[in-house]
Amino acid sequence: MLKPILLVEDDKRDLELTLIALERSQLANDVVVLRDGAQALEYLRRNGEHADRAEGNPAVILLDLKLPKVTGLEVLKEVRGDPVLRSIPVVMLTSSQEETDVLRSYELGVNAYVVKPVAFDRFVAAIADLGVFWAVLNEPPPGSLKAARKLE
Repeated sequence: MLKPILLVEDDKRDLELTLIALERSQLANDVVVLRDGAQALEYLRRNGEHADRAEGNPAVILLDLKLPKVTGLEVLKEVRGDPVLRSIPVVMLTSSQEETDVLRSYELGVNAYVVKPVAFDRFVAAIADLGVFWAVLNEPPPGSLKAARKLE
């Protein structure tokens, strides 16, 4: 069974463009869409409205930086601080080119920081490449699923 891609994005336009780009990349992975950081943490921890979701972590988290309720940086910090979640690849997908945002993301353990291209064709290509790399090509740490289950 393929792991889903978790997309956390609050901007309607960026969300729509990202979904189009992922669809064009022809990945077979399901895409779970959440609109704020609090929902993302509930989903990842399998509590609240996501308590009944299937066991297991997503293949990758595509995370916007500027989110309502809980910011992308706060989500990243929580993910990296949780032994069950910390091995999930996290890609910050944002329009911010602020040096402090980039530095803080890497300090907190982001795997990649991607600035959303303005041109649609470049955006589609960037998202397709991200999806293929993290959902298909990337090899997760050995035993990461077993280790996560032992800690639950």
